[in-house]
Amino acid sequence: LKPHGHPHEHSHEHSHGPALPPSPRATDIVWMVVLGDGIHNLTDGLAIGAAFSHSLSSGLSTALAVLCHELPHELGDLAVLLRAGTAPRTVLLLNLLSALLSCLGAAAGAAVGQSASHLTPWILTATAGIFLYVALADMLPEVLRGAEGPGEGTWGRFLLQNAGFLLGSGIMLGIALAEGHIRAWLQP
Repeated sequence: LKPHGHPHEHSHEHSHGPALPPSPRATDIVWMVVLGDGIHNLTDGLAIGAAFSHSLSSGLSTALAVLCHELPHELGDLAVLLRAGTAPRTVLLLNLLSALLSCLGAAAGAAVGQSASHLTPWILTATAGIFLYVALADMLPEVLRGAEGPGEGTWGRFLLQNAGFLLGSGIMLGIALAEGHIRAWLQP
């Protein structure tokens, strides 16, 4: 016979009390992600502002390219921040503050592009270098990392990663090829 109480005993994985504050390690991760995203957004803004100061078609194609790489990047940051235990409202506020740096970068890029147009290629070159650094330092180790556990398909992961790479390359090629058409379409 079982003692008085619930007919089946089980434990809950959650608590109904106040939430514990995130660990110091999680807080460090949150600030690293937000700071890195802010710097990244600032350079995105610089590229967009400098490209728009060069020409409308260059600005539009640069803005489209930035949009294509920012969408998955921001979703990844959102996932990391939520997994670290940050409240959704705080995540949105931090993301908004980080995004405002792209507006500051765009204004600075446009101002430099207008007052010192000879610096525009240098700004775009430095921004491209930062994009390559982010790709090589952040994404390449993730791509090269093996499967998480035994039995997980490394071929499936390999094919998915390469499909994403080819899709991104195709989009960038399409933007580069369409820039001439955009320029002709925007001409009066």
